[in-house]
Amino acid sequence: MQNHEIIARFRDYITAQRRYSPLTVRNYMHDIEEFQAWGESSSTCFLLEEVEAKDVREWIMYLSDAKIGNDEKRTRNSASINRTVSSIRSLFKYMRREGIIETDVFATIHSLRTQKRIPKFINEQELTTVVERVLSQLHSDEWVERRNALLVLLLYTSGIRLAEIIAIDRDHFSIGYDSLRIRGKGDKERIIPIIARVKEEIRHYITQNFEENICTTQEKALFLSKQGKRISRSDVQRSVARLLRECGVQGKCSPHVLRHTFATHLLNDGADLREIQELMGHSSLRATQVYTHSNIAQLQRIYDVAHPRSDGAARSDKLKDLGNH
Repeated sequence: MQNHEIIARFRDYITAQRRYSPLTVRNYMHDIEEFQAWGESSSTCFLLEEVEAKDVREWIMYLSDAKIGNDEKRTRNSASINRTVSSIRSLFKYMRREGIIETDVFATIHSLRTQKRIPKFINEQELTTVVERVLSQLHSDEWVERRNALLVLLLYTSGIRLAEIIAIDRDHFSIGYDSLRIRGKGDKERIIPIIARVKEEIRHYITQNFEENICTTQEKALFLSKQGKRISRSDVQRSVARLLRECGVQGKCSPHVLRHTFATHLLNDGADLREIQELMGHSSLRATQVYTHSNIAQLQRIYDVAHPRSDGAARSDKLKDLGNH
């Protein structure tokens, strides 16, 4: 079977059967086409059916050394390489399942070690300012301001992904707006509870938009663009970032930061890790456990300042002493 036939079948599989998002499909195809281009540059007769583990290892070495764009100093980090390798691993898993190949090419291929990064999140003091701003803006005369405010509020109080909030239709809520039906990664469905205050704001938002005839088409989306169509990824990203910066939030401002903030604040308030996993739609607990590092980091900061045997505590005592003179 020719390479292009295998790749086309795999694209159909992840699109129609696995129901991956268009962005995910595009990323998979980019990685696969990059792998194919590398193989064809190394051999005049490169066939996916004949790829061996040693070829994959050579390709990983190539990715490790390859420069990013025209920057001679920048190379890919381990996390980026692992993500790319994961796409090719999925392709070969599909090929084996379909009987195109017999051996597991990736049986001896292991992920590169990556440095654990603590997810970026908004601290509770900054978030208080954001919530106050959002609640006041929800009753603005401008519908775009109401939309942006609800975007931020729903992202923070539900922890849903960017793609998930874009996909919300008005009828995805329960009758009393007590819960929201979300279809996440891998076409997995989960139910998100809606807290009382947010429930009332969603009801008010939908009612007001209907009364003002905001949407003149048959579009069912909860969040609309100025053209009356379903809002785009870039619109959500820009709107969220602008509102957060206007509230004085420092560092990265994005929908994903609000998702991290949701999980971190729940963990800090004593929520069970399994419950957070369910709410966020993680397929494994390992993905959720990254938030325990945030929790430990916070405890470390408290320790440094408060513990009588820490350097931070000594500095704190000296500041108190200076304040008394």
